[in-house]
Amino acid sequence: MLFKSRSADRPFHFGLFPLETLPRDESAIEREAARPPVAAPDREREAGQLVDSLDKFTRLYASFADAEAAKEKAPVSDDLERRAIDIKGVGYFMDASQVGICRIPDNAWLAGAERCAGHDHAIVVLIEHARVAEEGNLAREWMLPAVAANAEMRAAEIAALIAGHIRVMGYGAHMHGVDAERLDAERLAVLAGLAVRQGDGIVNPFVGEAFSLCAVSTDYPLAVDKPVAAKAVGASRRFGYWLGRNGARSGRERNRRAKRRTDLGPFAMETVKRVDRPTTLILDEEVPRVPKRASFFERALQGDLGVKAQMARRVFSFKHPLSLSQLKVIRSMVPYQDGPVAEIDTDRFQDAEANTRALKSLAYFLGTDVAGVCELPRYTWYSHKENGEPIEPYHKYAVVMLIDQGFDTMEGASGDDWISGAQSMRAYLRGAEIASVMADLLRANGFPARSQTNADSDVLHIPLVLWAGLGELSRIGELILNPFLGPRLKTVVMTTDMPLVPDKPIDFGLQYFCSHCFKCARECPCDAIPWGGKVMFNGYEIWKPDVERCTRYRLTNVKGSACGRCMKTCPLNKVVDADGPLVTRVASWLGINAMFLKPLMVPIAARLDDVLGNGKRNPLKKWWFDHEVVNGVATAPKATNQRDIDPSKKLDPAKQKMAYYHASMMPPPDSAEPFMVDRKQALAAKEAIETPDEARARLGNGATAPAHYVPTPPVGAADDEAEPVASPYAKD
Repeated sequence: MLFKSRSADRPFHFGLFPLETLPRDESAIEREAARPPVAAPDREREAGQLVDSLDKFTRLYASFADAEAAKEKAPVSDDLERRAIDIKGVGYFMDASQVGICRIPDNAWLAGAERCAGHDHAIVVLIEHARVAEEGNLAREWMLPAVAANAEMRAAEIAALIAGHIRVMGYGAHMHGVDAERLDAERLAVLAGLAVRQGDGIVNPFVGEAFSLCAVSTDYPLAVDKPVAAKAVGASRRFGYWLGRNGARSGRERNRRAKRRTDLGPFAMETVKRVDRPTTLILDEEVPRVPKRASFFERALQGDLGVKAQMARRVFSFKHPLSLSQLKVIRSMVPYQDGPVAEIDTDRFQDAEANTRALKSLAYFLGTDVAGVCELPRYTWYSHKENGEPIEPYHKYAVVMLIDQGFDTMEGASGDDWISGAQSMRAYLRGAEIASVMADLLRANGFPARSQTNADSDVLHIPLVLWAGLGELSRIGELILNPFLGPRLKTVVMTTDMPLVPDKPIDFGLQYFCSHCFKCARECPCDAIPWGGKVMFNGYEIWKPDVERCTRYRLTNVKGSACGRCMKTCPLNKVVDADGPLVTRVASWLGINAMFLKPLMVPIAARLDDVLGNGKRNPLKKWWFDHEVVNGVATAPKATNQRDIDPSKKLDPAKQKMAYYHASMMPPPDSAEPFMVDRKQALAAKEAIETPDEARARLGNGATAPAHYVPTPPVGAADDEAEPVASPYAKD
């Protein structure tokens, strides 16, 4: 389609495969009922280092198989179809290949297994097996024995989240996977319309036998799917599938991805112009190392923004049943970020180019959307941990990865409604999983490695994304835009000393685009994004947002969970693939390969984006229930943000008051007491701000860095009696 994606009219809960088009055969229910119960399947694994790493996380997810349901039931629709949309939505939101729902017949319980009392419905999650690296790629030997283990880990992750989501809504749910299996997942896949019985095995109409399963049993009544007919097998060979029938992902797009080298990933990042330095000025010798205590979310947690913000910080993005379920899993992953290094010979891994190719292929195998490599400048390490303990840089290289927050779900949302927090948590969880598995594998091969996640990172991600060549700084400020994902991303980093080849930064003309597009600033609900030009802040050239204003809104948003309005409304928030709108694909190609046309293209693109209504909500993509979790119970929220866009809004940079909290205004890194923000002082700090041209002139004259680049020093040894407020990611 010219201006609109084929998938724009596809309800989100239909998923990426056109399951709804398959012929159905309810007689399969009787045939499955006639089959005797089976014993638990043999879970013996092929030997392999990656298998071992994946199994650690599969078993971690299995620890969330069961728990007490919330003490009160959520106010959910009586319409069983609407309930099923919500549950399937969770699965597809977390990247399940296919999801089906069925009733549980007596013979679906494994022989000798204890039954879950009252559980009469099952949700079945199917994960397609990932591509294995090519011959000659070091990652191939890791992947070959681990294909099923990788899919089983992802299926267990999604099933654990679905079960947790249902339990927060007040119903019983049990995830059936490794160490927690009580159901015959293959029989349930047939009954739920995901597979056809062939002899003693099952086949999926689209992916054949290349898939893994996990099931959730529940007492939550849901609409069920019908079994598919045997003639549905081979649906992927039909012409409608190739074209993307009903807006599903087309065979064309799947074929495009399958033909790309595994270390290149799904997007053509290799076509983007590479440059020696990021497209925004970084004064390497002047950038101060800052403590974790200076992050405004950490400052809120420690009481620097007052009691209201401090209390909100504990729950702000965990106010929805799904995001609360995600939080519990994220917390459990922190201890797996680092560990002992095997004392073995690493001589076979001294080819940095081969190592780099292998790690990128591994990242994509595990589910990364875009990956790059860079060295770690000293200023990208935090100076101190949250408790004031100094951090000494310990690794040379960073593998930097971007995780898509989910285009379709963002299309259905306002950006600051009840699903916003879960969108962030989705990407943070997936990133932590990928980076932690990779780090575990590298440690088993004799190299120190640590995942750096949103829950616990010793490095700042944004400068590393720039140096790894994954994007440019945008008007949104402290957010990178990627040429294929736009701003719709979260980051995760794995640091290591394994020899690697760094990528170069990229230039796809974003500085010009953002200089002439103001849509994110116009649509920001708290006026935190600058309307004017770039400034120098702590050694970086940046459109510096008012982080206090942004933080306060995200924490205390009473009509939603957190906020991502800037990502939602950005004109570059698009899907650039073979199924995307023709205009989007052409504009993306020209934006990357014909940057000299930007003075002509940018005004047209920005105006056309509004004319087409991009940034408005698409009701077909809203799959979730609006719930607010209060004291562990999912309730009906008092209100929900339902913003669209306001093209008529006028911006005047002269009227915007921005607060700047320079390094010299940060709290001491070892402060265990509230260090209250002084907004009046921060507003006055604008007078000390340099423009990029002024900074260049100062450097040319040999002048030293401004005094406000010097962070507040420690107050001394931390008081053992005064412990900082615990992070919401810390284990209970």
